Amino acid sequence: MNAPANGRPAVHLVDGSMYVFRAWHSMPDEFFDADGHPVNAVHGYTRFLCELLERVQPEHIAVAFDASLTSSFRNAIYPPYKANRDLPPPDLERQFVQCRAITEALGVHLMIDHSFEADDLIGSTVWNLRAQGWPSVIVSADKDFGQLLGEHDEQWDYARGLRWGPAGVHEKLGVHPHQVADYLALCGDSVDNIPGVPGIGAKTAAALLSHFGSLDSLLDRIDEVAFLRLRGAVACAARLREHAEQARLYRRLTRIALDAPGASSIDTLLRRPRQPDQLETLCEQLRLGAFTRSRLRALLR
Repeated sequence: MNAPANGRPAVHLVDGSMYVFRAWHSMPDEFFDADGHPVNAVHGYTRFLCELLERVQPEHIAVAFDASLTSSFRNAIYPPYKANRDLPPPDLERQFVQCRAITEALGVHLMIDHSFEADDLIGSTVWNLRAQGWPSVIVSADKDFGQLLGEHDEQWDYARGLRWGPAGVHEKLGVHPHQVADYLALCGDSVDNIPGVPGIGAKTAAALLSHFGSLDSLLDRIDEVAFLRLRGAVACAARLREHAEQARLYRRLTRIALDAPGASSIDTLLRRPRQPDQLETLCEQLRLGAFTRSRLRALLR
């Protein structure tokens, strides 16, 4: 990644919910807090966050969490949005609260909102800080974030050790960052229960956007689709004509909001370690091991 002209270090923005879910699925069910509740996800997430802070030592960092699967503005627009996902069980909901507590105890800025998702909070922060000359590193494997990457930004799939900038989005999806929301609206996103236009897969969506540039241009020039050198071009044109309004709706779901209540000032993202007593109380309640406790204490210094 090319350093920006002003030489400012990147702001790290973490998709917290992804790493809590990853820990929930990967950590053994052998960790319990002082009240006997499972805390396997908390232990896994805490190890991840410790490692990230030790490795990067970021001056500016935030972790964003999703507040609910059912209350974002996208649910109001399209009720089936994410309806394919089960709500987290109570044991996991409890651990989300504990993971947020660990995050704040380490002085990391926490972002959460009931109307906007973590993606929107991160996206709005990237957008706000870019205008002030700050590059961002988005710590997540979620392909949706590709639409946010500017010239000096990166996405980091921490678990796989992979990093990429705007060119990497094109290598992965066949479209440029500004086309990602249109691409997902066309081919759909099964993870979020967005069906896309029937019969249009990833390769066709990328080919259409390569030719037309955007979903709006494509839908304005549907009559040209039938004449493209594209397998099933005539049928593709018919499907686009039939599902044009749905495609526009889906883009409202796939486009990350840039007007969410993310951080608007770089000073908000400065790490501000809390009082050690707060961390010690959490360590006792969560029954964290000696090694993890020593890592946490070191990060407060």
